[in-house]
Amino acid sequence: MSMDGSFARGLFAVLFCWTSLAVAQQALAPVEARVPFAPAAFVGSDELKHLAYELHVTSIYGDTGPLMPQSLEVYADDGRAPLASFGAVELAAMSRPAPAEHAPVTIEAGKRVVIYVWLTLPASSELPRTLRHRMVFATAKHGIALLDGVSVALNTDAPMLIGPPLRGGLWLAHEGPGDAHSHHWGSLVAVNGQVTIPQRYALDLVGIDPQGHAMRADVKDIGKSHHADWIGYGADVLAVADGVVRDMRDGQVEHPPLTPQAEPESLTAHGLFGNYVVLEIEPGVYAGYAHLQRGSVKVHVGERVRRGQLLGRLGQSGNSAAPHLHFQLSNAAAFEGSEGLPFVFDHFDLLGPETEAQVFGQGEPWTPAATLRRQAQLPLNDMVIGFPASH
Repeated sequence: MSMDGSFARGLFAVLFCWTSLAVAQQALAPVEARVPFAPAAFVGSDELKHLAYELHVTSIYGDTGPLMPQSLEVYADDGRAPLASFGAVELAAMSRPAPAEHAPVTIEAGKRVVIYVWLTLPASSELPRTLRHRMVFATAKHGIALLDGVSVALNTDAPMLIGPPLRGGLWLAHEGPGDAHSHHWGSLVAVNGQVTIPQRYALDLVGIDPQGHAMRADVKDIGKSHHADWIGYGADVLAVADGVVRDMRDGQVEHPPLTPQAEPESLTAHGLFGNYVVLEIEPGVYAGYAHLQRGSVKVHVGERVRRGQLLGRLGQSGNSAAPHLHFQLSNAAAFEGSEGLPFVFDHFDLLGPETEAQVFGQGEPWTPAATLRRQAQLPLNDMVIGFPASH
């Protein structure tokens, strides 16, 4: 059977229409996606530029079935080549709620997944003005859905340059930037209609000795240690910049190290921080110091302080498993509803990485790398750093 030209052209038009419709349907992923808080670039202790932010993806329609993200590409402005590409396995490690081990990310109807994006750029590179996202999803019906857009303009504010929060010593920058599994960056706080991450760039600064141990050498049973056994306990905690005390608390008990604790009473500074100080060091920029030693806080609300001034001493109050200083910058004095801000120390010494196991004398002994002086950088997760003994 032969077809005349007009019939063939008509059939081709119909096929082209259906093909175009299929492509259009593929391009319209049934999701709502957004970046709630624009990222700001900073230079890490690896001397590279970084952007850390969250992409919230919500599946909308009940009849769509589960969606399974297959890839994510991040583009700069209108660039054709992606700045970064992540496959399904990488997305599983970047997402919350985290899927079961070796399982893919799955977004059920009406549910949200938060993807924690960490971008690394050469130090000499020019920062993009905006970021655009392209995601491919597999559907329950063996189809493909595409999300292309979700543009976000970068925050162009430079990270605040601050002094050391501690005087002297060696410190493990634990649960620090770059670790989406940490209880800092990985902790969403939902309060009064807002979902924020107050601890996005927070550090838990754990004191260590020259061998990399957090406790004194004569401690035989770490499960029965006392506060005084910990290297950093009682260390001077200092103002990182001139500022005004906007909040503080003292008098809270300190828990025995490495003992179980009850769930915090609230996701607030009072519920989490124990004894603490919050300084406003620039309009809309607040430095928070948590878990201070009971009875050590030296300042009061409304007091003006100078950089390097003694605020209190490192302790173990509040929601803390062991003596350390929790330090963060955020955009509000209150913990709840605030967003964590990046910062850089004006200078510190970098001695390389250390694992949590090595801090407790387990596994291969820690060997410090050659000491490097760093300026205007933020220590990345689990790096050992040193601050000057005087100012």
